[in-house]
Amino acid sequence: MPKIPPPVIILAEPQLGENIGAAARAMANFGLTDLRLVAPRERWPNKKAEAMAANAGHVIASARLFPSVAAATGDLKLLLATTARDRKVAKPVLTPAEAAKRLRAAAKRGATTGILFGAERAGLDNDDVALADAVITIPTVPDYASLNLGQAVLLLGYEWFRVGDKTTKERIDHGKGAPATREELFGLFGQLEDELDKAGFLYPPHKKRAMVRNLRAMLHRARLTDQEVRTLRGVVAALVRDKALRKPREKS
Repeated sequence: MPKIPPPVIILAEPQLGENIGAAARAMANFGLTDLRLVAPRERWPNKKAEAMAANAGHVIASARLFPSVAAATGDLKLLLATTARDRKVAKPVLTPAEAAKRLRAAAKRGATTGILFGAERAGLDNDDVALADAVITIPTVPDYASLNLGQAVLLLGYEWFRVGDKTTKERIDHGKGAPATREELFGLFGQLEDELDKAGFLYPPHKKRAMVRNLRAMLHRARLTDQEVRTLRGVVAALVRDKALRKPREKS
């Protein structure tokens, strides 16, 4: 069994109760217990999920519901998203084995971690992928890259468990600060994007969403600490305040 906190498993808009149950069963096989569901299509609690979970009923019973991916991942300091599709947002692409190493290294430092899975039919959309620090792609034959949700959770759970104490130390020094949580990063994103929108930077309108995703990807790659997030938010606030104070003098 893992000796350090395992990653949270987040299923975004899962469609079938059976697939949720299969994912829960896979989690239990490898010591994963925290299951978070984002807007499942079928009513919850779900009898089909409970039946499919077999002896993993404790994972189903403790599963929590969330209205959005942002809400489900706000407390996490490292979030990896699974996807088989090419993305326009530049993010590190990891194999399951490398992802397991990073998750364990972060957990050993006390960081809360999670793996995000998309819906069975369409996977994750670009906005949800933009919230993650990196992308996990499971190698498959090019002509058939789609995996069942339970299978994908099983593969990632297996890699997490297999790596065990063999994990090497991750070469990232956060100094005295702790890695920022999703919630802290979301606060920075919201403040910065709001002010850029007011300043007319996010223009033209049809490119706004892509610009926001790219901006978030840049900030994710910086691996900001909680103190750095507070500093950047203070910088943004100071620039806006200074601009407001200078306006009367410019008119006089």
